[in-house]
Formats: sequence, structure tokens, C-alpha cells
Amino acid sequence: MSDVSETREVRLLVNGREVVRNVAVRRLLADFLREDLGLTATRLACEHGVCGACTVIVDGRTIYSCLTLAISCEGKRVETIESLAVGEGGTLHPVQQAFIEHDAYQCGFCTPGQVMSIVALLRADPSAREDDVKRAVSGNLCRCGAYANIVAAGVAASKKTGTKAR
Repeated sequence: MSDVSETREVRLLVNGREVVRNVAVRRLLADFLREDLGLTATRLACEHGVCGACTVIVDGRTIYSCLTLAISCEGKRVETIESLAVGEGGTLHPVQQAFIEHDAYQCGFCTPGQVMSIVALLRADPSAREDDVKRAVSGNLCRCGAYANIVAAGVAASKKTGTKAR
């Protein structure tokens, strides 16, 4: 059994940058990203893995960062929504642009988790269909009820990746 104050060195790649830190063994990845690294777009809401607001991509797969220990990401590649804008001017990722064009962000609280879920889907299947988008965001709650717009944005982003969404 580990002491609550016990720390371990963790080395991981966060948004393309190597990070090495001593981290409490019980520190959640969401807290590590937000508080230790200042990546505050990863949201915390339910802290029980129910809402999906904390969704990030770890080694190509979406995970709830509120249920994941930071030390369990040793040697892994972690991506947050902050990694998506590219270049000096911050060119938006096609999924982010589609969210704007389809008014899919409403209050914006769930947006980072929704976007990361769709980004992971489109990386795995650039020709994702509407049903695929629905399934990808089924673990993300939106209290504003923007689901139709979120799905439309996901399908539009699929089209922007150069393949047809069916």
C-alpha cells in the first residue's frame, strides 16, 4: 500500500512536448494536466467518468482523465485540445472549425471532450458516418442539448478530412 504523499517520477509526451515531473502516485491525470501543466481546457465536472468533459487522447485512444492516474501514463503520448491549433496564428483543426460552423459549442464546457472524441474517431476512421460520430460522443454529456449540432460538426469534419461521410 502506498503512502498518500508518495511521489514517483513520470516521463510522458504531452501535446508533443516531453514532460518529466515528480507526481503523487494518486494524482489524477486531469489534475496533473490542469494544475501542474496549466492545460486548463481539459474540464473537470463529474469526476466519476460519467460526463466525458475530461476526455483526452492517450496513445491514440480516448480516455477519461478524471479516472486515470498520471503515473499510469508513464512513457505515453497524451494529447489535449490545446494540441490541435497549429502554427503561429493558431489555425483551427477541422473538427474545431466544424464546431464553430455548426454552432456545436453552445456554452463550451463540454466542447474539449467532444472535440477530442471526434478527433480520435476521425484519426481511426476518416470516413466516419453519422452513426459513428454519435457512438464516439455517446460518453460525453452536453447540458445545453447541442447533440444534433455536435453530430453535424463531426460529419462535416469527416468530409473536410478528404473523404465522404455517409
